[in-house]
Amino acid sequence: MNAHRMPLSLIVGALLVGVLVLIALVSLVWLPYPIEDTSGGRLKGFSADHLLGTDRLGHDLASRMMVGARIALVVGLGAVAVAALIGVSIGLAIALSRPWVDDVASALLDVLIAFPTLLLAMLIVAGFGASLATVTVAIGVAASAVVARLTRILARRVLAEQYVLAARTSGVSTWGILTRHVLPNIWPTLATNLAVTMGGAVLAEAGLSYLGLGAPPPNASWGRLLQDAQATFTTQPLGAIAPGVAIVAFVLGTNLAADGLRSLIDPTQGGAK
Repeated sequence: MNAHRMPLSLIVGALLVGVLVLIALVSLVWLPYPIEDTSGGRLKGFSADHLLGTDRLGHDLASRMMVGARIALVVGLGAVAVAALIGVSIGLAIALSRPWVDDVASALLDVLIAFPTLLLAMLIVAGFGASLATVTVAIGVAASAVVARLTRILARRVLAEQYVLAARTSGVSTWGILTRHVLPNIWPTLATNLAVTMGGAVLAEAGLSYLGLGAPPPNASWGRLLQDAQATFTTQPLGAIAPGVAIVAFVLGTNLAADGLRSLIDPTQGGAK
């Protein structure tokens, strides 16, 4: 078998995420109906005019699903950026610290990781108020502990290598060691973790919106669409099925892509074939 062949999981994951990203980008320039348009009639089913029907207020569900894809993309990318910035910085600082600082900081990270991401995000949103920016930052901060722990483990492994010790002996600065040796060697593994984090961020945002703690209207988050549709499921099932399938597709896509990246980076691990 060709070791350099693209893993199937990476292809499938990239296609799933790619379709949703394309929908999100299209929503920036075109929607079937304005997001606040209620002229479609209440709880209409599939039709040529409304491919996913309408909700209990007469909104076109296809338009709201497209806006939901945009929100998912913004939250996913934003939360990953926040988690990477905070987590990588803290992880590197811990890896470079004295042993007793390492022990204390690692114990604190374990305590934070023990709390579910959604619960930590709920506490942050409850304290600062619900908005798209707050939700994105809250999820990123909540996810940063896992990134920090992984960064610390990977960085310490690289710092123990002989070529890094030789670089230190030759007078290379700490910043030079981090930028020339540590980050280039740990980034591929971190990238796979961040791909999973992106899927988890979208799932967490959907959960917050379902509980009423997400971005307020007129934002049409997939989680909010699920919450709105639960009372009318028997009348208009597409209102709940469509956002549910979208959330599953996004999370599944990012996890498959991460598994494929892991297999591509290290074929010896049991990733997708």
